[in-house]
Amino acid sequence: MIVRRLCEDETINSFYCGDSDLDDFILNEASLYRNSLLSVNYVMEEEDNSVAFFSLSNDKISIHDFEDKTKFNRFRSRKFVNKKRIKSYPAVKIGRFAIDSKFQGNGIGSILLDFIKGYFLVDNKTGCRFITVDAYKSAIPFYEKNGFVALQNRNDAFTQLMYFDLADYKNKLKVGC
Repeated sequence: MIVRRLCEDETINSFYCGDSDLDDFILNEASLYRNSLLSVNYVMEEEDNSVAFFSLSNDKISIHDFEDKTKFNRFRSRKFVNKKRIKSYPAVKIGRFAIDSKFQGNGIGSILLDFIKGYFLVDNKTGCRFITVDAYKSAIPFYEKNGFVALQNRNDAFTQLMYFDLADYKNKLKVGC
């Protein structure tokens, strides 16, 4: 299996993950987002099959993502020793993330998340501390299993904003440079 970045006008012709909104985005809208410079799209392939799809875009963790300033200050003091007084921290957002139904249940989602984590540690082109995702409620356990943490506890929302701290992962792996 390989992971590759899709070219600007390239589309995926066949993909079914079981979520009609995600399938529609992948098949019909992903290239529009890419052409508008709103996301970069990737596909995992095995021979001629699209196994998985994900899109990435720039993001930030901001004071406005927290319920109040006190929670933001607690977050900042735990993550940053020097307690820089900035109001947002750079992140990359996983915008869309799907595994084709033929390949679900084989750990591919976790493998792809590890790929994304490594991609931004080894080749961190812009300075990126966090990975964020607006996780569907049904996907929250999957992201938690892969080290993501909820930024807020919003029990009534359709999605949950979650983050992964690349610095913790870097220290765990002892990646240099």
